[in-house]
Amino acid sequence: MERQEIITAINNQLAEEFEKDSADFALDGDLRETLEIDSLDIVDVIVMVERLFAIKTSKEDFANVKTFNDLYDLLDSRINNK
Repeated sequence: MERQEIITAINNQLAEEFEKDSADFALDGDLRETLEIDSLDIVDVIVMVERLFAIKTSKEDFANVKTFNDLYDLLDSRINNK
């Protein structure tokens, strides 16, 4: 799956789930701040990612995810086995 396809798919899901405009998702934007989520909401993001991309992740995988770009990198590496 191409990186841009991953970005588009996850942005659409995040925008719908957290009722945000995906145009506000800057690469270097703080994920938690932009989405106005806390650590409990990260569990929802993990479940969403697993369902959307049919991959397994864990809360530990998300420990270093601070920005949208961090999330895209994580997903790209998992989906494309980099």
